[in-house]
Amino acid sequence: MKPVSSMHPLLYRLSVFLHKIQRRLSWFFSEVDFASTISHELSPVIIVSHKSLLMRKLAGTDADLQTNKVASLRIAAALIDSVLVKPGEVFSFWKLVGKPSASRGFPPGLQLSFGNLTSMAGGGLCQLTNLLHWMVLQTPLLVTERHRHATDPFPDYKRKVPFGTGATVFYNYLDFAFRNETSSTFQIKVWLEREHLCGEIRCEKNLPFSYSVIQKKHRFVRENGIIYRENEVWCRETDAESLTTVSETLLFTNHVEVLYDVTDIAGIEIFEAE
Repeated sequence: MKPVSSMHPLLYRLSVFLHKIQRRLSWFFSEVDFASTISHELSPVIIVSHKSLLMRKLAGTDADLQTNKVASLRIAAALIDSVLVKPGEVFSFWKLVGKPSASRGFPPGLQLSFGNLTSMAGGGLCQLTNLLHWMVLQTPLLVTERHRHATDPFPDYKRKVPFGTGATVFYNYLDFAFRNETSSTFQIKVWLEREHLCGEIRCEKNLPFSYSVIQKKHRFVRENGIIYRENEVWCRETDAESLTTVSETLLFTNHVEVLYDVTDIAGIEIFEAE
């Protein structure tokens, strides 16, 4: 069921306004130490690295909007690159990036809203928070705020990570944030290459454990004529010295409606709901 705010444009704008005010107030009165220190001296140990394609094959979308997305990613990446997340600090995407407005150079890009594609300034920045979230899951850093799309809008294109590990953002009240509850300082590196958005999470020293994210029970299932995609996402913790598995923890599950025609994709089996 769609929220009441989606039933009329005025209700939606009022809801957005109130949420933004609430977020500003929470920031103003917060006693949280937000990460803000930029250090161009690289932390020596790479804990995790990843990269994602900048341009994807998205049927029925304007290619210019993808080009604009890349421009927005370049601006946002420069505002985050090399930030230190010290013990006790919280990394907040919007606290570092700020409002992605046209006046700050953010062009209109694709944005998914209530399952529909729209165009807005800074659209497409979710690719950066997707990258950050995927990397953070492979560290001892604790995700404190993360939102995800309620649908699966596009078929996979050269997917390298488990389905449903993304983190959507909308200025300023849908944020992506994580806290450093360790005794070590971490550093976030993000940059753009010709075809990829790239990232690293670095640390001042080696960690006693390594982390890997795995997918279980992935499938497409038909319920009451609607096809859903579901899976479980787990984190495996491994002792860095003995290489033995210490634990496996369920991070989250996904069960979302698929918006494209799965039956057109070879090799996909659709299960019937029990």
